[in-house]
Amino acid sequence: MSRRGYLDWLRGIAVLIMIEAHAIDSWTLVSERERVPFGYAIILGGFGAPIFLFLAGIAIVLAAEGRVRKGAPPEEAAAAARRRGWQIFGLAFLFRLQSYVLSGGAPLVTLLKVDILNVMGLAMVGAAAAWGAARRDAWRAALLLGITVALAMLTPPVRAASWLAVIPDPVEWYLRPFPARTTFTIFPWAGFLFAGAALGVWLNRSRTPESERRLVLALAVAGPALGAAGYAASFLPPIYTQTNFWTSSPTFFFLRLGVLISLVPIAYVVSSRLRAVNGPLEYFGRASFFVYWIHVEMVYGVLSAGIHKRLTLEQSILAFAFFSVLLFGIAKAKDAIVAHVKKRRGTSSLQPARG
Repeated sequence: MSRRGYLDWLRGIAVLIMIEAHAIDSWTLVSERERVPFGYAIILGGFGAPIFLFLAGIAIVLAAEGRVRKGAPPEEAAAAARRRGWQIFGLAFLFRLQSYVLSGGAPLVTLLKVDILNVMGLAMVGAAAAWGAARRDAWRAALLLGITVALAMLTPPVRAASWLAVIPDPVEWYLRPFPARTTFTIFPWAGFLFAGAALGVWLNRSRTPESERRLVLALAVAGPALGAAGYAASFLPPIYTQTNFWTSSPTFFFLRLGVLISLVPIAYVVSSRLRAVNGPLEYFGRASFFVYWIHVEMVYGVLSAGIHKRLTLEQSILAFAFFSVLLFGIAKAKDAIVAHVKKRRGTSSLQPARG
């Protein structure tokens, strides 16, 4: 099948949520943060990262399966997927180096801060290894889902484990939160990517529009059911004594996973009904990595220092809308420049040799 535009559409939604989360967090007055709408804005912003991780899991499996269909052995396809994961992991440190240089005085240890790219890269490596370890789709999906459940269920005991204190701090930061040193951790965040990879296995099997529609219908049932089960489980006595519902609770993880699964059929229907192929949201989705790379420093850095924690919530929302349009324009301009350079190079290579 051709590229699934509705996944790009959903990734575009995640881009807007990501920008909203960072803009509202950076620009809103402290006195405004007790308002109920601010709380809802933060809850909405919290879904950006899970969507990105979930879609990254889908993408890495679809890319590996695509290589296999073109004749590559599964081992080679899995190795290529692992390399892509290591590339993302390496880019995480380049991103931190950029932030360190632009910040002009941040502690050197911030180069080791664990952010979403660190977790995404390692999770991609793990998902690629799990995909390559099995030879049948059912086994692959079962293994990936098993790892997903394990990452969610082990989060509270891992975060409470005293033995983690003896391992090097930069390694410990990948396993449980540490003030100013972690934004995301492998437990449970990598679970969203493994869940997406499992869905990618089944999406790959949907080679016709009819089979894909059947899968989307199944997701429209499974997603809300899982979300409802997670919500209902939140009212039961907790399995673990040391857990926080909003950070480490497995019930909250599965509630969010249910929402993520539900978003796929919603994106499928909305993008097709609105005929949003090659539309702004799909374009934003395809440019997501570039937008992520440039916007963080623009939101938190010197470029917007004049409005840091100085806007009302309504002003922050308006600024977020204008900023999103600006980022869209920058991404378009970047692509136009790249296309122009490639065209010039292609034209130059076709010129006859002289002399």
